[in-house]
Amino acid sequence: MHPVEKNEKTSIVYILVAGTLWGTMGAFRRLLGVCGFDSFGVVFVRCLFAALLFGLLICFKDPKLFLFRWKDIWLFLGCGVFSMLFFTVCYFQAMTLTSLSVAAILLYTSPCFVMIMAAILFHEELNGKKILALVITMIGIALVSGLLSGDARVSTMGLLYGIGAGFGYALYSIFVKLTMNKGYSNLTINFYACLQAAIGTGIIGGFATPVSIMTSSWGSFGLSVGSGLITCFLPYLLYTTGLKNVEAGKAAVVASIEPVVASLVGFLFFGETIGIFGICGIALVLIAILLINKS
Repeated sequence: MHPVEKNEKTSIVYILVAGTLWGTMGAFRRLLGVCGFDSFGVVFVRCLFAALLFGLLICFKDPKLFLFRWKDIWLFLGCGVFSMLFFTVCYFQAMTLTSLSVAAILLYTSPCFVMIMAAILFHEELNGKKILALVITMIGIALVSGLLSGDARVSTMGLLYGIGAGFGYALYSIFVKLTMNKGYSNLTINFYACLQAAIGTGIIGGFATPVSIMTSSWGSFGLSVGSGLITCFLPYLLYTTGLKNVEAGKAAVVASIEPVVASLVGFLFFGETIGIFGICGIALVLIAILLINKS
């Protein structure tokens, strides 16, 4: 196998694992909600611990990775404020106002945005295979969510938050690509993105309440750390590592395994139904992922 092809296949696996880990966000959102966290509090502790973990990794690997050129600050603001902070808050609000599966499909309007922006900015080819995979993905996720069977619970605000999450999520892939093209490490990018998201949600929703809840018991603290590790630090580390060798549009389709996992988590642990439409949807998403990676 050619080294470039091998690197791409390894990167695809990284992105698949990242999508799988992101699929557990709904479970952590519900569990942390029981502890007393609101959407902003969940985002705050999730991004705070992820930033701490990225910071520790940089300290061990090379402290010089904390440095960046001030002329590139707009790229880091794009990764942190205008994408991670924006889409995460929108996504967690959508999960509050709709079901886990509906929030997931609205988030995964992002591949549409990514493919269009990547074609314009990075001149990535927008060929028939990509478009077909995208269409199959959207149909599959619509089936998983219950939108096509009439089982979905959707409110106007939930819809708006979900589409906002999809657009913000798409911006993350684009800004990460732009920043890596400037020569920055994915560790640097993720550290500042998570730090900005934590500070931003703290400013919007307040610092005192989530810190108080987090330190009120070992259970709340453990869930906070687990959320940061499993749904933020590890998946962003894997996803941005994968983006080095995979086109942004292709990565967006591969990461669409997330709503499948989110639906399975909702079914297994929170009593949300899947049914025959959901099973067909899961199959379609998997077919799309195979199609986009077929040479």
